[in-house]
Amino acid sequence: MKTFRSPAPARGFSLVELMISIVIGLLALVFATRLVANAEVNKQAAVGSSDSMQNGMLGLFSIEKDLSQAGWGLNDPLINGCDTVFSDANGYALLGVTRNSVAVTPLTAAVIQSNGANPDVIAIYSGSAMSNTGMLRVASNYAASSGSIDVDRNPYGFTGTDEVAAGGDVILVAPELPGASKCALAQVSHADAPAAQGGQNKIVVASGGNNRFNSGSLGVAFNSLQARLFNLGPASQLSLHTWSLSRGFLQLRATNLAGASRAPATVIDNVVSLKAQYGLDKRASFLPEQGMTVTQWSNTVGDADGDGVENQADYQRVAAIRVAVVARSRTPEKPNGSGVCTATPALPTVFGSISVNVAVTGDTVDWKCYRYRSFETIVPIRNSAWRPTP
Repeated sequence: MKTFRSPAPARGFSLVELMISIVIGLLALVFATRLVANAEVNKQAAVGSSDSMQNGMLGLFSIEKDLSQAGWGLNDPLINGCDTVFSDANGYALLGVTRNSVAVTPLTAAVIQSNGANPDVIAIYSGSAMSNTGMLRVASNYAASSGSIDVDRNPYGFTGTDEVAAGGDVILVAPELPGASKCALAQVSHADAPAAQGGQNKIVVASGGNNRFNSGSLGVAFNSLQARLFNLGPASQLSLHTWSLSRGFLQLRATNLAGASRAPATVIDNVVSLKAQYGLDKRASFLPEQGMTVTQWSNTVGDADGDGVENQADYQRVAAIRVAVVARSRTPEKPNGSGVCTATPALPTVFGSISVNVAVTGDTVDWKCYRYRSFETIVPIRNSAWRPTP
């Protein structure tokens, strides 16, 4: 009798097993994809936070360094806050503000152009004379269009452009009665002793050549023995700086930075707000030589001394400047499933409670898609306290 053996069972996966393995593989792939995506989001957030920290700290450090020297050579009460006539062949302009609803360009340690929630503009000024300031007195009536100034003493230490290739010293002429007239800033072309000028000491302010801060005259008239002439130091080192923001870039205009007088130079990117306030010493017993203290923070100097009038003397009360810089991440984060960005749901604040506008002009991405970091500092205006006293 012939016997038959049953066929051997088929080897491999069944259709059910194959379908189960495919499903498990797809689930693992989905999990891995989400894991990588979340890791990338976290990486971008961490890198963006690092970018904003570096940019903000660098921007704040640069401005803080400027403020630490602010007011050097400009702290005499006759100079500090004086509305000043100024011209620069290279295009720099003093920052304008309003005083009693009148446009002025004060020469002082720091000038803040406050713009509400939008970024402010900050000007920081200092002279360059190694011995602070030398001083002469205007010896005879000076016409606003004259190119030479009679002074009462030998102009020793005043260097003219004809003696230094880089340009002569910068002078500032101020009335002895603050507010009697504007001040005027110019550059020494010649500083002549009596032997060269028929017995009269003279300071000449010619235009052209290396005399970049002259238009040929001071542009302001001064009466005999009622004005003083201060030496602010070499023109090449005169530090007149203006900090501002444009389209997310922190920018600097400077008289002592090549190529940055007429148009600002970019310092750092992704800085979206710059705010500043004056720290005013409004005490009735105001004795700066015994130390200054901040009793009020303000966007403007206003009537800081409380005499009922906004004038040059109010700038004597500026004891400190506080500055805030807001930087954003370099890369925006993606919106959620509803198309809404939630990286920063509310406007950042500075100085405790002041909301700032961080939207960048021309940026098509919603400002809420970026992450922001705020950095603040307070810088004492030490040269204000070290001013000459009667």
